[in-house]
Amino acid sequence: MALNRKIAYINLTKGKIEVKSIPIKLRKLFLGSRGLDMYLMYNHIEPGTDPLGADNVALISAGILVGTLASASARTHIGGKSPLTGFVGSTNMGGFFAPEMRWAGFDHLVIKGKAEKPVYLWVHNGEIEIRDALNIWGKDVHETQEIIREELGDRDIKILTIGLAGEKLVRYANVMTELKNAGGRSGMGALLGSKNLKAIAVRGTMDIKIEHPDEALEYNKRLISQVTSAKVSQEQGKLGTTFIWGATNSQGLVRVRNFQLNQLEEADDIEPEALEEFSLGMAGCFGCQVHCRGKYIIPSGPYTGVYDEGPEYTSMGAWAAEPGCRNPLTILVCNHLVNSYGLDTLETGSMIAWAMELYEKGILTNKDTDGLELRFGNDEAVIEMVHRIARRQGLGDILAEGPLRAAEKIGKDSAQYLIHVKGMSNLHSDERPTPSLALGIATSSRGSDHLRSRPAIDLYHLPEPILRKIYSQPVAYDGPLTSNFTDYEGKPWQVIWQELCFEAVDCLGICKYHTLFLGPNFPNFDEWSKLLYYNTGLELSPLDIWNIADRAYTMERLFNIREGLTRNDDWLVDRYFDEPTKLGIPIVRGKVIDRDKFRQMIDEYYELHGWDENGVPRPETLRKLGIDQEPSHML
Repeated sequence: MALNRKIAYINLTKGKIEVKSIPIKLRKLFLGSRGLDMYLMYNHIEPGTDPLGADNVALISAGILVGTLASASARTHIGGKSPLTGFVGSTNMGGFFAPEMRWAGFDHLVIKGKAEKPVYLWVHNGEIEIRDALNIWGKDVHETQEIIREELGDRDIKILTIGLAGEKLVRYANVMTELKNAGGRSGMGALLGSKNLKAIAVRGTMDIKIEHPDEALEYNKRLISQVTSAKVSQEQGKLGTTFIWGATNSQGLVRVRNFQLNQLEEADDIEPEALEEFSLGMAGCFGCQVHCRGKYIIPSGPYTGVYDEGPEYTSMGAWAAEPGCRNPLTILVCNHLVNSYGLDTLETGSMIAWAMELYEKGILTNKDTDGLELRFGNDEAVIEMVHRIARRQGLGDILAEGPLRAAEKIGKDSAQYLIHVKGMSNLHSDERPTPSLALGIATSSRGSDHLRSRPAIDLYHLPEPILRKIYSQPVAYDGPLTSNFTDYEGKPWQVIWQELCFEAVDCLGICKYHTLFLGPNFPNFDEWSKLLYYNTGLELSPLDIWNIADRAYTMERLFNIREGLTRNDDWLVDRYFDEPTKLGIPIVRGKVIDRDKFRQMIDEYYELHGWDENGVPRPETLRKLGIDQEPSHML
C-alpha cells in the first residue's frame, strides 16, 4: 500500500544502515516529506550542531502522495540544519527522483556522520549500498548522473547529486536531479558535500497499491482539468515560469541593480515571448500535465550548442534584473552554469548584484576583484563571477560564504546593502508595495523566501467575498480582508493561510503551482483530503490536514528558536523602510514599508499562530498540536 514505504538510517562514518517502518501515529501527525522531516530534524540534530560538521543530519524524503495517481506528485524534500543561516535548512524539487525512491521502497533517508572518502548511495528495491565515488568527485551535475547510470547499467536510474559547489562547501550549494531540477535555498548541497556524499542513485520496481484506484483516477481527471483549463497554467505550459516576469517587471515589483530600482527598463529582449526564440519546447515532471520546464540550446558564444533546461522565473531576476543585464544569452549561460555547478541561482545572482553595488560605491575595488570590472550590466563579469563563486576563487571565495559572513569579511558598511532575511538573500522581487509579501519573507522559517508563504493572489484585486470564501476554509476567519495589495489589514492571516497551504503540499509531495498559489480556483485542503483517501486510504479531513501543517510549521519554529532565533530575526533590512520605490505603475511608486504598521502585522501574525509577543509558541499551543513533549524520539 502507499503507506508501507520505509525509513532508512544511514551512518556514513560507521558504514551502517538500519531500516524501519514508519508508525501510523507519526503519519497522522506529520504525513510525510517536509512535515516528518521537521520532526526528524528536531529529534536527531542536537542544539548548536555545526551545520558543516559530521553531527548534522541530512534528510531526503518523498511526499506521501508521490508516485500515486495524484497529479503533479513528484516532489523531493531535503532537510537539515542550514550551512547558510544556521536555522532550518529545507528545500524541495521536482523531477522523477522521489517517485523512483518510493518505488524502491523508501520514503525517508536519514543520513548521519561523514564518509572517510567520497561515496554515493545506491538505493534499489528495499536495499541500500554505500559505494565509492572517487571517480565522480569533481564532476559536474550532468556528468555525475551519466557516469553512475553507465556504471550501474541502467538508463532509468534517477539520481540526486551535488556539483562542484557542494564539494567546495559553497554555503548556498544546491542538490540537483536531471538537468535543472534544483533543491535550492538554504545550502543543502553544502550539507551533502560536508558528508562526502556525492550522490544518491535510486531505482525501483516495487508497486504502490492505490486503495481506491477507480475513484482516484476519476477524481484526478477532474483536478487535471481544473488546473490545465486555467489560463495561467496554459501560459505556464507555453512560456514556463518566466511568464511571471512579464507581469511583475511591467508593474514595478522587481528589484533592479541590487535594490536601487524596482523595474528593469528597455528589457524587451528578455520578455518571456522573446525567449521563445531559443526554446526547443517544454518538458514536465512526473505526473504533471502542465509541462513548465523549458528546453533550449545556447545558440552562440563560448557555450554554443550546449543543451539545458529552464530558465525559471528566479533566473530572470538573478541574471537580468539584479545585475542590470538585458542580454538573453547571459540568462541562458548563467542558468546552465548554476545547473552544472549545483548553485542556488537566486542566491548566486543576489550575491553578485550586491557585490556590484559595493563596487559602484567604491567599497570593493579592482584590487578586490582581481581587475574584474564588476559594473552593473557587465554580462561578462556576471558570468565570470559564477565560475569564481563555484570554485571559491578570489572574491568568489568570500561571496560563497553567503550574505552575513561575506559582509563581515568585507566590512566597510557593506552589510547595509544586503537584501536578506535571517542571512538568506531575497529573490528579485520588491515587496515595498506589497505588505503581505513583505511579511511572508520576514517571517519565513528558512530565511527570505517566496516558497514558504507567498499569497500571490493578493495581487489579483479579488473581491472581498471571494477572499472571504478562500481564507475561511478549512478554519473560520472573520477578520478584515481587502482587495488592495498595498493595504496592511488582514494580511497576517493571508500569510499564515498560504504558509500552511505550502507546508501541507510539501508533506503531500505536490507541486505548489497546482495549488491556490496561482489561482483562486486551484486545489486546496478540500481536494487534498479526497486525494489522500482515494490514494492511501487515510481518512483525514481538510481541518486535519490544516492541523498537520500547523504542527509541522510550529516544529520548524521550535527548531529555529532552539538555534537562537529571536523576534529581531523576523524583520526586513532598513532599505525596505527608508528608500521609496522609484518606478512602476502609479500604485507601486513611492512605496516603503511602514515600520509601525509592519510591527503591528508581526504582532498579529504571532497572535494568530498562538505564539507570544516574542514569537515563541505558547505552552497551550504546543499542547493543542500534540508536540509539547518534543523531542519524543518515536522515530
